[in-house]
Amino acid sequence: MTQSYECFEVSITDKVAHIVMSRPEKRNAMNLAFWNDIQTIIEDIDDNAKARAIVISSTGPIFCAGIDLSMLSGVNGHGDKNKGDYGPAFLDTVTRLQNNLSSLEKCRIPVIVAIQGGCIGGGVDLVTAADIRLGTKDSYICIQEINVGMTADVGTFPRILNHMPEGVVRELAYTGRKMGADELTRHGFYNDTYASQDDMVAAALEMARVIARKPPLAVYGCKRIITYARDHNTQDTLDQIGVWNMSMLIPSEMMEAMQANMQKRDGNFADLPERKKA
Repeated sequence: MTQSYECFEVSITDKVAHIVMSRPEKRNAMNLAFWNDIQTIIEDIDDNAKARAIVISSTGPIFCAGIDLSMLSGVNGHGDKNKGDYGPAFLDTVTRLQNNLSSLEKCRIPVIVAIQGGCIGGGVDLVTAADIRLGTKDSYICIQEINVGMTADVGTFPRILNHMPEGVVRELAYTGRKMGADELTRHGFYNDTYASQDDMVAAALEMARVIARKPPLAVYGCKRIITYARDHNTQDTLDQIGVWNMSMLIPSEMMEAMQANMQKRDGNFADLPERKKA
């Protein structure tokens, strides 16, 4: 079953959710509906335990051209400087957009992105919030904001430094140049590259299926602790792991995992509990 949104098509098969950007005629630019719906989609999948892994891919020659220019003006944009509300309105907008993309990092299940062609501006904000990035051989990223007189503000800088060396990030940020797949792989931004988009998406979905066959609570624990370790020192992380396992280890799930491995079959694991909205 596929669910359609203005900018996305969403399907779920074998516990894998596939979110496809579906505005190739607009180079998958991020309009207001894009920003609102990406968070809605991610949170719906996560909160209702609809899948155990997510793949985000795109259509057309460009993965994502970045923020839609219509977002930069009007009541939904950055306010009216002449009326004195430019700063507060701008901050409110940026905070909302940051929260939209932070949903990828905050969700309990892994997010894999499959990037073809260009990933520009806001697209970089999006893919840096994912767990795993794959790319086609002809793909590239561009921190476009410097080319239009801005500083990237929706998530690129605090996250891309976790994926590439600081000097490389500074070069991309200051120059606004395109970085291609070979460099992105060499610097560790991509897990792997592929000759074609079809091959890449197939690999992303297969990776997601492998993840979906693992114990969901253990996968969630891995995601949470890896992110925590990134932002904390070793001792704090060791303490956090101890508390996590003390609270979350389920002996029956561990036994099922070991038996499934020995019997060379898929494990029969419980889904994550649904989250209740306040």
